Parts: sequence; structure tokens; C-alpha cells
Amino acid sequence: MLLTLTTTHRPATDLGYLLRKNPARAQSFNLSFGRAHVFYPEAGEERCTAALLVEVDPVGLVRNRRGPAGEGGLLDQYVNDRPYAASSFLSVAIADVFGTAMSGACKERPELAQHPIPLRVVLPAVPSRGGTDLLHRLWEPLGYEVHATRLPLDEQFPDWGESGFHRLELETTQPLHQVLSHLYVLIPVLDNDKHYWVGDEEVAKLMRHGEGWLSTHPERAAITRRYLKHQRGLVNDALAQLADDAGTDPDETAGLKAAEEAALEYSVETLPQSIPATPPEGSPKEQEPTPEERAPSLNEQRLGSVLAVLKGSGATSVVDLGCGEGKLLRALLKERQFTRILGMDVSHHSLETAADRLHLDRMPPKQKARIGLLHGSLMYRDARLTGFDGASVVEVIEHLDPPRLASFERVLFEFARPGTVVVTTPNREYNVKWETLPAGKFRHRDHRFEWTRAEFQTWANAVAERFGYRVRFLPVGPEDAAVGAPTQMGIFERQAT
Repeated sequence: MLLTLTTTHRPATDLGYLLRKNPARAQSFNLSFGRAHVFYPEAGEERCTAALLVEVDPVGLVRNRRGPAGEGGLLDQYVNDRPYAASSFLSVAIADVFGTAMSGACKERPELAQHPIPLRVVLPAVPSRGGTDLLHRLWEPLGYEVHATRLPLDEQFPDWGESGFHRLELETTQPLHQVLSHLYVLIPVLDNDKHYWVGDEEVAKLMRHGEGWLSTHPERAAITRRYLKHQRGLVNDALAQLADDAGTDPDETAGLKAAEEAALEYSVETLPQSIPATPPEGSPKEQEPTPEERAPSLNEQRLGSVLAVLKGSGATSVVDLGCGEGKLLRALLKERQFTRILGMDVSHHSLETAADRLHLDRMPPKQKARIGLLHGSLMYRDARLTGFDGASVVEVIEHLDPPRLASFERVLFEFARPGTVVVTTPNREYNVKWETLPAGKFRHRDHRFEWTRAEFQTWANAVAERFGYRVRFLPVGPEDAAVGAPTQMGIFERQAT
């Protein structure tokens, strides 16, 4: 069985430092079930490929009673796919041979070990007991571009049909240690089997190598069951731990997000208003100000800015991704310019609240024909998101795990591809302005990151260049000379091809 890892990071030969394997020579390692060999088919400044070749001794496995018993009889114990198709044997080899790289350590290039680099992974033969669809469901949410080709039973006899094996090619930009952890966990998941006894220690391995990504993976239950060979007690234990790591579900998070962020954002310094801060004594204004009298909250300023950009773009159809409880949708509906409006969210509860607040059940038919609500995820390509002039992504990306941003980028900028995209996200530099926010803490407990202005602009410029957009930036909210505005906005405009 074979695994190749290719990078175009420059100098590409840094891959040798990350793997702790010298590109100038081949190396071999003894395994309990055979031998592993590491060599470099190519090693240059612009491109470098490392190959891991694993030789399994099936006869030795049977004689030493290693591996699962042959279910099909004595012949199956000796004649099988184990020496050729990726399986738990390959996962064990990855851990044994590339263990230091998996830990994220690199003595010679410590900063590079944690830095995302472009990587192409090729597995010439993987069993996928779930077909091509399973390959996409497992890898795409982790930020991989997936190319899977089903292999024939025999190339010389095409009439025999297709096999249950695939050639799998994965492309991503992530730290190498993260990619190796994904491979370690998901290769035996694809095979839906393991060659060794699965006990309590396997739960600990799954938690360790799945840290930071498995708890939020949409297929975490299937991954856990397959990795633990469907042992109910172990599976329940692992899922309980993953639930604790994941925190609240999308519906619970939606309500928490609204409450926590509203409390924080109403404390931000608001824009100057024409209404006196302290009304004259005895004036009716001495009472609680009406919504028209008080200064707008940060969220109101944010939604107003997004609305103004979408109107200015000339868009007539808009999709609001991560629409939440529908506040922006309600503002869009008030503008006759927008004849087609769609709100999408991963939370059923948020969509139900949006429907209530929009009074969809009582809305006139002509008005109701303009708007729709869609339950969906930003991680998956969806044909229903195509054909829109504009798209809004308001305070959403910071709730995504960084490795999953690549999937979101492709879903929106490559496949949906609206003419104008408006993205807003917190400016981390501004957090020091909130006395109630402890130093180093995010504005909301479900935030996976918060970017500085430079970090946001670096990400946005790279996305724009990759997918054929140009981008400009605007501040939202009161702007401080030192730390900027509380919210930063990126406006992406698709370039003509």
C-alpha cells in the first residue's frame, strides 16, 4: 500500500525537515506486520514528494495470529487486499514512521510545523464501504478538495465492472501534522475495520488525534462508530466526550450567540446623535428613549452597512448565509430593489424564529414569493445557492474551525459565485475597548478565532485572488485611531472573465 505527500511550498524540500526524513536517501523501518519504506520520487525547490510504501506480510499475520480472522474460510486468511489497499495497517505505519511530524514538532523548522502549507495527498487504492459519496462527506468538511475515482475489478476485463476501491486524491492548505492526524483516523474509517483488537485505549487515541476537528465534524458519529469497530460501549463513551468538546448544538448556540453578543455590543460607544444625551428637566424625553431616539447598536450599524453595500451593488437577488433570526432578511424585504431573497442557516431554531419574526404565515402572497428560508451548511456545495447577484455573511466565519474555512470558500466563491459578497467579522484589536471583556477572551464562547485587521485582509486578499474577485475593506462602528472599528467588512466583487 502506498501514500504520497506532495507540497509546492518553497523551498519544497522543507517537507523533509517536517517529516524528519532526509530526501537524499531512502529509509526502511520494521513494523510488527511487515516493513515500511520512505523515499522521495522528486525533491526540488518548487516541488517535493514523499512516499510511504508499506509491505504487509499476510502469511506472517496468519501464522502469528495478527489481524482479524478470515471470515470467508482458510483461503481468505491468505488471499486478501491487506497488502495493497489502505487500511489500519497504513495508519499504524503513519504513526510509527511519522510520529514526530504528527505531534507538530520540528526542531529545524519549528515555526513551519504549525504553518499551513499546500499539500496534495494521493492514496492509489482505498476501500470505501460507502462509495464515492462517503469520501466527499468525510474529507470536504475538513477543507480538502476531493478527487475520487472508482477502480475497476480488472483493467484488462472492463466488463467485470467496478470494484469497491477508489483512487483518492486530496488537496488542501493546512499544517502537515493536521493532515497526518486526519489520515490516521479516517483511513481505517473508510475500511470500516481494523487489524488489531479495539479496546479502551482506542477511545483515547481517537480523542487525541481528533482534537480540534472531530467534535464539530458533521459525520462524527459515523466516524466514531467505524473507528471503534461498532463496539457500543466504546462508541457511547467517545460520543459523550465529543459532545462535551463540541459544546452546545447549533440551535443552542444560536440563542447563546444572540444573547451574549447583544449584551456586549450595546455597550460599544455609539455614533453621535442629534438627540441630546440628557434631555431638559421635565421633558418627556426623560423617560426611556424610543428605538427611534436612541443611538443605533453596533449590530444595527453593521446590518445597515451591509444593506447599503448590497443596494449600491445593484443586486436584485440576495442570499444571506448564516441568516440567524432574520434581522437582515427583514431589512432586505423593505427594499423593493430586492426581488429574490433567501436566508440559510444551520440552526432549525433560528429559522423558526426568523419565520415568526417575518410573519411568513401571514405575509401577502406577492411579498412571500420574494423570500425563502433554507436549512443548510456552509460546508457543502448546494445548487440552491447559485444564481444570486449578492451574498451576505454577517458575523459567521469566526464560528467556523479554521481548517473548515477552505470548504466554505469553495462553496461560496467557487460554486455559488455571486457577483458581490459582503463579509463581516469582529476586529480583535478593538476588544481592549470593552472593560467587561477579559484580556485574551473572544467576544463569544463559540468563536473559533477572531482576526486582527491585517489577518482579515490577508485572508480576504488570498480568497479574492484565488477565485477571481477584487476586494475592498470598510470599518463598521465607531473607529478608534489606534485599534480601528469593532467590526471589519470585506466587500468582494466578482471580476469579469
